[in-house]
Amino acid sequence: MEENVGIREYGKGDLAEMVRIWNAVVEDGNAFPQEDPLTAESGAEFFGGQSRSAVAEVGGKIAGLYILHPNNVGRCGHIANASYAVDKSARGKGVGELLVRDSLEQAKRLGFRILQFNAVVSTNARARRLYETLGFTPLGTIPDGFRLEDGRFEDICPYFKVL
Repeated sequence: MEENVGIREYGKGDLAEMVRIWNAVVEDGNAFPQEDPLTAESGAEFFGGQSRSAVAEVGGKIAGLYILHPNNVGRCGHIANASYAVDKSARGKGVGELLVRDSLEQAKRLGFRILQFNAVVSTNARARRLYETLGFTPLGTIPDGFRLEDGRFEDICPYFKVL
């Protein structure tokens, strides 16, 4: 586990690093469904429009982030959804686990009853192992549910956890 990691709500001064880290995951094309990178303006709107946007800091530097928001509306609005992005230099050091743990606590604090992931790419073994270790339940497999950057398709595996 990475030492001296702090998770906190983001501030405007964090936006440039958040956009950079988010866009790196988008550009990798193997985890996020988004295809278009964020700009400074769209990033401010995107992160500001979430129920919660938080960052992980290591030694005063942003190492990762998450967004948390309703997965749906109305009668399904009690189910949250989250996305996580960890800077390439901080991967494999426990930052992602701390982000997921914090999002679980914050989702519950915000009144959500379930946290659901709609599209975990089946080949994302590190994320799947983490989610299962933290008590998320896999819901099966959706064949060819994710189009990779190179045009090939991968299965996706939805997950959920009751809070």
